[in-house]
Amino acid sequence: MHIGRWLIAPALLLALTGCGTVKIRQLVHNPGRYQNRTVRIEGNVTRSTGALVAGAYQVDDGTGKITVLSMRPIPPRGASVRVSGEFNSGLQILNRSFGNVIRERDIDVRR
Repeated sequence: MHIGRWLIAPALLLALTGCGTVKIRQLVHNPGRYQNRTVRIEGNVTRSTGALVAGAYQVDDGTGKITVLSMRPIPPRGASVRVSGEFNSGLQILNRSFGNVIRERDIDVRR
């Protein structure tokens, strides 16, 4: 019985470390490493634009800022958020370059 506990603890620790957040500075300085991969960031919304059901907002985590594209209602300016989504570098939509962006998959808003 005690051996099972010793095996479960390291496996649980390994699983939890894979769920951590990435600093925006890391995304900006090494975009190739994260291209088309799911990432999670945390920070504060500094800018937002869009309609009630879709738009974009900018998140600042203290190390940098990044634009998040969303197909849901966007969080208000000043909100504290945890966002996961697909990172893309050099994204272009309708001949407009957005640079580094995250396409939101999930968001947790804390005010």
